Amino acid sequence: MFNVGDRVVYPMYGAGVIESIEDRVIDGKNLTYYVLNISVGNLKIMVSRDKAEKGGLRAICAADEVRSIVNEAKPIEMSDNWNIRYKDNMEKLKTGDLFKITEVFKTLILRERNKSLSSVEKKLMGTAKQIILSEIILSQNVDKPGAEEFLMNGVAVSL
Repeated sequence: MFNVGDRVVYPMYGAGVIESIEDRVIDGKNLTYYVLNISVGNLKIMVSRDKAEKGGLRAICAADEVRSIVNEAKPIEMSDNWNIRYKDNMEKLKTGDLFKITEVFKTLILRERNKSLSSVEKKLMGTAKQIILSEIILSQNVDKPGAEEFLMNGVAVSL
């Protein structure tokens, strides 16, 4: 499925590179794991190869696709009830779909400009931003400040 050096996205963690593929014996079963190095936050994650697809592990989007998504995703209408908004937004983040995550980020930025966000929603917005930045970093071959500029230019286009 994936090989060492492949650039992938793991939902709720973001984009990273497969650093190695390791075999481990767990409960008497020999399992193979992808060892991911997530670009934002220097996080290492082990994902079972058997559960990778079900867990949403995917290749990063191409550079032009990321550019298009960041520029074209629009804020969406959300409930006035923050509990419902949080649940809906969290479900979108869990998909690992860059378009949906960018919609969440832009929606929360717009809401923050017009009203205040709860601390939970601010954290959710930060999580969405980190996931987006990690994919921008790997797809556009830029550093974190360059990725932030890229993202905020995309936000300005759609707000």
